[in-house]
Amino acid sequence: MAKNNSFWLSNRKTTSFKLKVTLFTDVRKCKEKYLTLLKKFEGSVMVEVKSVEAFLRGDISMPQFDDYFANQAKDYQNKLTKPQGSLGRVEDFAIWMAGWQKKINPTIDNTHCLIYAGNHGVATQGVSAYPSDVTAQMVENFKRGGAAINQICKLANIQLSVIPIDLEYPTRDFSKEAAMGLEETIAAMQLGFDSVNQDCDLLLLGEMGISNTTAATAIACALFKQPVEAWTGIGTGLDEKRLANKISVIKSAIELHGQNFKCPESILATLGGRELAAIAGSIIAARLLRIPVLLDGFICTSAAATLTIFDNKILDHCLVSHLSTEPGHYGILSYLNKKPILDLNLRLGEGSGAAIASLIIKSSLAIHNGMATFNEAGVSQKN
Repeated sequence: MAKNNSFWLSNRKTTSFKLKVTLFTDVRKCKEKYLTLLKKFEGSVMVEVKSVEAFLRGDISMPQFDDYFANQAKDYQNKLTKPQGSLGRVEDFAIWMAGWQKKINPTIDNTHCLIYAGNHGVATQGVSAYPSDVTAQMVENFKRGGAAINQICKLANIQLSVIPIDLEYPTRDFSKEAAMGLEETIAAMQLGFDSVNQDCDLLLLGEMGISNTTAATAIACALFKQPVEAWTGIGTGLDEKRLANKISVIKSAIELHGQNFKCPESILATLGGRELAAIAGSIIAARLLRIPVLLDGFICTSAAATLTIFDNKILDHCLVSHLSTEPGHYGILSYLNKKPILDLNLRLGEGSGAAIASLIIKSSLAIHNGMATFNEAGVSQKN
């Protein structure tokens, strides 16, 4: 088993089950293959959890959206004391939650936010305005409660977990060679898979990693075969010269590796990073557990999009929290046919957009579950 690296986990009760509260983050040295079935304890009950490898082999079927409960929720919406559809998409979110939770009155009692942090070898090419040391420094800032995401999670009563993955060993420079090996990539995906708590009823995903907009852009351009110049943005604030360099580095990577990837783990290994792979693993786990997901901006959506190589319906349980200012984000959303909840010119990352958007989802459920029906209120309905 890989070494036990430093990590931080907020607002979660410590249990005697070690894997629950210990994150093994030295995936670079991880040599053991994960078992097809992993077993973990929730209290005194043994629960079988399938592995990422088994899922990617096609051994595990995906739960589907439940139209029955969604239709029941919609019928209930139409009885509430308001003109039908007058709250627009806010009404739709409650119906969407109902279909995944299989409840006419869906709930949000345990919102979790997982932030994965990773370092990238491509950073040595000068593709970011900040040095790679900032990744670990920001993890410490999260730990002290000083980041934007800390404030939003406190406001929204969100359980925040920050998971640094092997920060002292950056991935390899993907403009010269594959960023990771397949085994390492699967290990990072499994870490993300295992980090999802089955008691969660809304999962927020985010990331922290200097130069990961470069990785996300390379993935997006390769996956959807789009021109690098059109989809590459300034990231953390590049000037024109550095932006041109970033474009050149991504072009070199795509010329080296090509654009024909046959599976999610392959493109993540070649052009991605550990935090992006972990996000993909969490999305798989959430789908198997029927947990609705809010994706943060460009980087998170790019990581998620790799899973469509496996199944183009795999992200049905995911909403995109906001439209990033990164130009590639609009393009990805067009291919995925997803409309962001918010458009506020956000580009921070670290799950901040997802946390803000969660307040919209909570408002949707509060309205759906708390409003009176016309009959209950004694209000006359439309003629």
